[in-house]
Amino acid sequence: MRCSALLLLIFAIFTPSALAQQDSSRSAKVYRLTLNDGSEIIGTIIKEDTLQVEFQSISNITMRVPKLQIARMMLLSGIVVDGEYRRSDPNSTRLFFSPTGRAIGNGQGYFSAYEIFFPSIAVGIGDVVSLSGGISLLPGVESQIIYFAPKVTPLHIHNFDLSAGILFAGGTRRASSGGGIVYGVGTYGSEDNSLTMGLGWAFSGGDLSSRPIVLLGGEIRLSNSIKLISENWFPPWTDVIIYSFGLRFFGENLAADLGFARTSAKMVTSGFPFIPWIGFTYNFGAH
Repeated sequence: MRCSALLLLIFAIFTPSALAQQDSSRSAKVYRLTLNDGSEIIGTIIKEDTLQVEFQSISNITMRVPKLQIARMMLLSGIVVDGEYRRSDPNSTRLFFSPTGRAIGNGQGYFSAYEIFFPSIAVGIGDVVSLSGGISLLPGVESQIIYFAPKVTPLHIHNFDLSAGILFAGGTRRASSGGGIVYGVGTYGSEDNSLTMGLGWAFSGGDLSSRPIVLLGGEIRLSNSIKLISENWFPPWTDVIIYSFGLRFFGENLAADLGFARTSAKMVTSGFPFIPWIGFTYNFGAH
């Protein structure tokens, strides 16, 4: 009953109309022109030659700017939606912890730190392959945790991305005795509003679980710099649900997550009933 109720709630939030509402009037490439006097203009390039750039701002003002007056011309990762610039989420390939179906993108990458002590770095190869990994920085621990997470995204059709990957973790002293999850995950919707579903099979040594862990999550854009995120796990060996919700705050290259997790089981506690989740991501590389 708890599982069914949560599924119905999430599907009610991420309705098809909500998933599709950001698809109108999008431009292909958006640039920021920084002039010699320090002023900035965001818009699209109509045409350019060796002497000037014909530029259309997001407010539909067309201008010809001599190149001698341009200090910098930067391709942005965001888009224009109905005359408004929307910056991209620098961490769109993940919810809080779990991956989405999206690929990082060729030449792009990010550095992230989860719960402060679990840093990782990731890079994209050819818009299909994503490689990430890291090592824990737990103080006072003799054996740290090494983790490695390759992912491939063979399918990208409009607003649907499908990926498969492996998360492996092991100790620095006995990495061969580690384990992890082999998974498949799909994401439907735009970067503003989407639903992510996945299946993961745990493994340890040569043993692979016959029953998958189910992932169900999503994201809703609240403003140009804030998203509402939910990530929920359904382990096959129990009726207990691990659910979480929270906010992502992001700029052009930096994202910060503040989430709260809890299980559906009754918890005997007199303090704060949720486990806090903190994550930071810095996106680098070509847009």
